[in-house]
Amino acid sequence: MAGLADCHSISDLKDRAKRRLPRAVFDFIEGGAEDEVSMRANESGFGHYELIPRTLVDVSRVNLATEVMGQRIELPLILSPTGLSRTFHFQGERAVAPAAARMGTIYSLSTASSVSIEDIGALTDGPKWFQIYVWRDRDLVKDLIERARGAGYHALCLTVDVQMMGKRERDLRNGLSVQPKLTPRLLLDAARRPGWWFNLLRSPPLQMANVVGKIPGADDGLSTAAQFVDSQFDRSVTWDDAEWMIRQWNGPFAIKGILTAEDARRCVDIGATGVIVSNHGGRQLDHVPAPIEVLPEIVDAVDGRADVILDGGVRRGSDILKALALGAKACMAGRPYLYGLAAGGEAGVDRALAVLRDEVERNLILMGVPDVAELGPRHVRRIEERGGFPSNR
Repeated sequence: MAGLADCHSISDLKDRAKRRLPRAVFDFIEGGAEDEVSMRANESGFGHYELIPRTLVDVSRVNLATEVMGQRIELPLILSPTGLSRTFHFQGERAVAPAAARMGTIYSLSTASSVSIEDIGALTDGPKWFQIYVWRDRDLVKDLIERARGAGYHALCLTVDVQMMGKRERDLRNGLSVQPKLTPRLLLDAARRPGWWFNLLRSPPLQMANVVGKIPGADDGLSTAAQFVDSQFDRSVTWDDAEWMIRQWNGPFAIKGILTAEDARRCVDIGATGVIVSNHGGRQLDHVPAPIEVLPEIVDAVDGRADVILDGGVRRGSDILKALALGAKACMAGRPYLYGLAAGGEAGVDRALAVLRDEVERNLILMGVPDVAELGPRHVRRIEERGGFPSNR
């Protein structure tokens, strides 16, 4: 991690990633849907809250551990599922899962991962979730569920906000879509990052590893696989389908993509043990609320019947503490560890997690709170009249 010692924040890792990646690839991490209003609001929403410290409290020892869906983790931060991580660094998911295990927290593997369910399952015995969709081909869904069960994944995480892909205009302009186009601009941009090209070309071909061999009558190339996955998104999915999947898994089960109290209550009613408040990082429907803004009403609606997790906009340890004070059991984050991955592979993911852990611990001490479990509404206040703190990330 020595080469990353000057990266003192997630913003520093983001800057390093931007220098190392072709612009189109960096935009693939960074971009959101349409005008990217929701993406920006995810971060700026935390600025609408201030932390309220307590003084003269013994904080010589602090506890950062919590329990989420029956599993103890040493840091209240879960690594969100992100697709095709080998795009950003040749190690990809193989770098992320061990880093999460060393930190004692959960790694959530994406259905669209570039390393398979089985490979990650065998790589580490750290806590793991598998993220899944309700696809048109229910037999393929059942197969993915059984593979995750057989590979030792603790929980299933159903993403429900991808009836179809959002309009991510950065990717469209850069030629990175369901059918990627090798435009002159893309090739020239990539040529300016020879290190990225060298590592990509000397590695096995980039694939959606979990659908290899599952595409009838077609090859397993990335473009073909991406088209197949896109065709599997089902606009007819309802709560009955989610309930069917909960029965199929018969274990800890989170539903990701919830932004209303009504939907949160419905999650619990059909048997979900986790509710993930998320707008998909602002990458699906634009102009929807930031997760931090709707978190309190969702916590009230769930009323302790399931664990509420916030996903979206986390860039600082203080963000995590604000979410916990508002009732979340933990947070999820994707872009922060992808910045680390792009900046330095496995060591970069370690650095990203270490930065966030240190910030959580330091801010907890400065707040006079010896245990994350003690965080509550008295530790945070909304600052409506001032319009929030300015963002400097």
